[in-house]
Amino acid sequence: MHCPAFIAHNNLWISLFIGGLANGFLYAMIAIGYTLVYGVLRLINFAHSEVFMLGAFGAYFALHYALGSSSPVGYLALLWVLVGIAAGGIAGAVTGFSLERVAYRPLRRRNAPKLTYLISAIGASLFLQNLAAKEFGRGNPFVPAPALTSGVAVTVCGAAIDQFWILTFIVAIVMLVFADVVVHRTKLGRGIRAVAQDVDTASLMGVNIDRTIVTTFVLGGLLGGAAGCLWGMQYGVNFGMGFIPGLKAFAAAVLGGIGNLRGAMLGGLLLGVVESLSLKFISSQYEDVVAYSVLIVVLLVRPTGILGERLGRVA
Repeated sequence: MHCPAFIAHNNLWISLFIGGLANGFLYAMIAIGYTLVYGVLRLINFAHSEVFMLGAFGAYFALHYALGSSSPVGYLALLWVLVGIAAGGIAGAVTGFSLERVAYRPLRRRNAPKLTYLISAIGASLFLQNLAAKEFGRGNPFVPAPALTSGVAVTVCGAAIDQFWILTFIVAIVMLVFADVVVHRTKLGRGIRAVAQDVDTASLMGVNIDRTIVTTFVLGGLLGGAAGCLWGMQYGVNFGMGFIPGLKAFAAAVLGGIGNLRGAMLGGLLLGVVESLSLKFISSQYEDVVAYSVLIVVLLVRPTGILGERLGRVA
């Protein structure tokens, strides 16, 4: 592949950019959960970081017990990677479903004030963290990654592109497109958008409010859990792993425009790339500082986010 000389001599830029995109896709997958729940309930689900964490544990246990000490390669490795992603997604979806039924639905039926939702979300987050620490330990094992996800896949302008990044791109793009199609092109999506716009009118039009809201939690949990599997393959799994990625995903949702589905995707990608490229100029110790500084600057200039906040809508 022919590359311009100034790029070929600075291939670190390419590596940082693509690595940032990989992390950005993961942030985007987590951010979808925040923005969907905000769209239908006007609240931030601060327990969503634990949905991500339990999705990672779901993938870890599924692959750990299924593979043991074996390390498949080729198409078999791809199959097991998909199994891990499915297990993480299912674990995340079940966690999201449980959170809605236990931590939110009773409050909705009692018309509780919004502050009560926030307290319930924080309580659920702390409960799930400590439950995971007690049941799964405080170590940091990695989700078993078959040979497909390790090593250099291709070289672009002299920059080595890891197979894991390519895997992340493919999985994230498929799942983000899936979420976008569900919200914008299906009957379920029309119900979600109707509830987000006006709950009372949607109910009068025959939309099942409880089912629509719990489906929103499940959809966000599905993406968050799958992201947990991919994150766990690269960084390991532990009971506190959801805090930083969850906080950055929330920042990404706000950056793109909270309640805006495509804004969450854009915000995640932008945040991942900016924090990665900052490593070229600043110490890695300031990576998080740079990411949140970008959020602050954007909100000072455009408080509704890049694509604009869609109050009462997720479309």
